[in-house]
Amino acid sequence: MTGRNKFSKLTENLSPERRAKIEMRKIDLREEMALHELRKVLGTSQADLAARLDVNQPAITKMERRTDIRISSLKRMIEAMGGSLEIKACFPQGDVTITNYRNT
Repeated sequence: MTGRNKFSKLTENLSPERRAKIEMRKIDLREEMALHELRKVLGTSQADLAARLDVNQPAITKMERRTDIRISSLKRMIEAMGGSLEIKACFPQGDVTITNYRNT
């Protein structure tokens, strides 16, 4: 025996409150992720995405690693993965969706 347990076995005795906290954390984690994580979750390879964008695969790697990317490039990448891009400014009074970049 290796001393390892299935994850389901480890979590079977958790209280309903603990399970609810875990579910909420999972939701939070799904709402924030890096571009490469998003691409992987969607089941798209860099090569597939590159073909959709008519660029080479290293260009996708470069885009995913950048911390400063053009909005138009990010929009094209998100749309190539089947999504749409919204830019939101968050203030204590509430969030505002910025509309200037919808048609770039």
